[in-house]
Amino acid sequence: MKIAVVGTGYVGLVVGACFAENGNDVICVDKDAAKIRALRRGRIPIYEPGLDELVARNQSEKRLTFSTALPRAVRTSTIVFIAVGTPSGEDGSADLKHVLAVAKDLSRAMNGYKVIVAKSTVPAGTSALLREIIRRETTHPFSVVSNPEFLKQGAAIDDFMRPDRVVIGAEDPRAAELMRSLYSPFTRTGAPIMVMDCASAELSKYAANAMLATRISFMNEMANVCEHFDADVDEVRRTLASDSRVGPAFLFPGVGYGGSCFPKDVKALMKFSEQKGYHFKILEAVEAVNKSQKSRLVEKMMLHFNSLKGKTIAMWGLAFKPRTDDMREAPAVVIAKEVLSQGGRVVAYDPQAEKTARVVMDKRVTYASGAYEALKGADGLAIVTEWNEFREPDFSRIRALMREPVIFDGRNLFTKEQMRAEGFTYISIGR
Repeated sequence: MKIAVVGTGYVGLVVGACFAENGNDVICVDKDAAKIRALRRGRIPIYEPGLDELVARNQSEKRLTFSTALPRAVRTSTIVFIAVGTPSGEDGSADLKHVLAVAKDLSRAMNGYKVIVAKSTVPAGTSALLREIIRRETTHPFSVVSNPEFLKQGAAIDDFMRPDRVVIGAEDPRAAELMRSLYSPFTRTGAPIMVMDCASAELSKYAANAMLATRISFMNEMANVCEHFDADVDEVRRTLASDSRVGPAFLFPGVGYGGSCFPKDVKALMKFSEQKGYHFKILEAVEAVNKSQKSRLVEKMMLHFNSLKGKTIAMWGLAFKPRTDDMREAPAVVIAKEVLSQGGRVVAYDPQAEKTARVVMDKRVTYASGAYEALKGADGLAIVTEWNEFREPDFSRIRALMREPVIFDGRNLFTKEQMRAEGFTYISIGR
């Protein structure tokens, strides 16, 4: 099938490469000429495990190409995916200006029937809006489809190739059938292709992310309660996870959620619900809990040291989660800022995110070349992102490098008993 993907960010690149891997001819389009030149040379602007190999293989097989020429891509394709960003506006609403601009541009290039697919996360009602815009710009037949993505950063390729479900919002049977045909190779193991109206499909993505954000904030609240009663949140979590009505996913307490999806989508769902006269009270609490949780580790540092003035804190992990370099809404940004504001010093290490961190972090942060390098002369170690390489470190080496053997574990990687035996003061979340 001939496919165009407009936008070469995280979603667009993964979608384009995965469709190409399945034998489709895919053109990925972006107006950023420098980015397109880099992609043609095999330089991937994001870190996602396996993506560079997937792009390289499909480029070499001529199934995946990169272009700045939107009109040509539209004319040569049957299905056009819109995968540009929908960042949060100042009021929390999803900013649709890029999506709407693409819709207007591609409609002027149409030369026959096209299926226009909103892959970007967009508020309910956006498909209807796109339909109006395109109808004003062309006389050619078309269908608008909502096809939200459910990709986890760090596991995006596997998620796309072996999805839990595929959601298709389509009012036109012809478009629905084309989308079924496109996705059928990815669902041979029995994952459902769920066809529904566009508004329901649009809301499905927000509902999923809002529910997962709610689970995280709930467990962070439970962790804080556990500390007041000298209980162990890990035991509470295990009990919850064993209940078939609850399940184990997204029940790990920590320093709050971040990334490109949860914060943005929670805000957007609250905002467009409010615009329809509905006050989403639960999500207000979810967001408030998450904001306060990002300061929890620094609060524990202050209780331990009394003052952070002149203290050096080594920070392991900067990205909002492992297996990505994404620093958007990362708890590390807040933690570092608060340590510095209290007169402390931050020496940070992350296996992948240093480049992006240097753009968004306080300029006073120092970056180490390795995990142990960050520990030299440190008064405390803050574990912020649960990269695998932090799970089984050399504790004797850590003790030898640090001024004081104290660990503030924002991801509960170790047990209290283990740390006590290793000679550390160990301060974690909810235990």
